Amino acid sequence: MRSPASSSRADSRTPWYRQPWLWLFAGPGIVVVASGVSAWLAVSSDDGLVATDYYKRGLLINRQLPVTAADLHPVAVTLTFDPNGRVRARIDGDIALPPRIELTLKGTAPEGAAQHVLLDRGDANIYGGMLEPSRHGHFNVTLESKDWRMPTTVASGPLTEVRLATTIAR
Repeated sequence: MRSPASSSRADSRTPWYRQPWLWLFAGPGIVVVASGVSAWLAVSSDDGLVATDYYKRGLLINRQLPVTAADLHPVAVTLTFDPNGRVRARIDGDIALPPRIELTLKGTAPEGAAQHVLLDRGDANIYGGMLEPSRHGHFNVTLESKDWRMPTTVASGPLTEVRLATTIAR
């Protein structure tokens, strides 16, 4: 005689999650459902191309890439801050100087607000403008014109002088 414990049949009193057939088919069933959802997302959303003439644009970029050393011009900028909020930018390099450049100081803390200051050209290669006087902490410093942009630099402490340098192709 067989005892109920050694029977190969599932006992009707066992809960559904103890049935072996449920777990045997659950894994493949989840994979089928997930692939169906993935297929639906792929068909229903339109990725689109960034540009329809991407090949022509790539060829044009490749024609413009060869830059010789004579085309590269080193540019250095020294930003000087005084305690009253006056800021001066001195640009050294062989580039066309615009009539106005923009200085951006953004605090690196999440609540740090950005200050945007337009610096007007004064004598030769000197630009000047006014900032809010309190400048303590860590800042991302960006200087740009409509034609070029210096690399963003991180400065910390009370700002007195910040130097930026790069090579600009023209």
